Amino acid sequence: MSESIVRRGAVAILVRQGRFLVIRRSQHVVAPGAYCFPGGGIEGDESEPAALVRELHEELGIVVRPVARVWESVTPWRVALAWWLAEWSDELHALAPNPAEVESVHWLLPTEMAALPALLTSNREFLAALDRGEIAIAGLTAAEVDRPPLPPPVV
Repeated sequence: MSESIVRRGAVAILVRQGRFLVIRRSQHVVAPGAYCFPGGGIEGDESEPAALVRELHEELGIVVRPVARVWESVTPWRVALAWWLAEWSDELHALAPNPAEVESVHWLLPTEMAALPALLTSNREFLAALDRGEIAIAGLTAAEVDRPPLPPPVV
């Protein structure tokens, strides 16, 4: 089997108070009901940051600012994923999940996310790399994690 890449995707890492923004995929998309970071396919010659902005707007109705590419991986299906730390101001753009793509939205600690049985494998690999210290993300310090929890998820 050829090891060539068949598709490319961009994944958004959004962090608040030591928690990641995680979506549960709708029943109308590939991997229905799975939990994952938001993101999606890169179209044509679209740049990774442009794809990230487009996908987050389509999925969650928000406008993000890609900050830094923090990791890369290739799935068993030969999809090359670019993992981007991103920012967004909820004061300007409130979450408005698209029900055709997103069933629910959650803010989870890395340990809570890792405990989800329906977590996509690529996301589990990202968390393992984070745990090994291969990825450094500001806002995931012990002081951040000890803050009170965020409001309940948007459904």
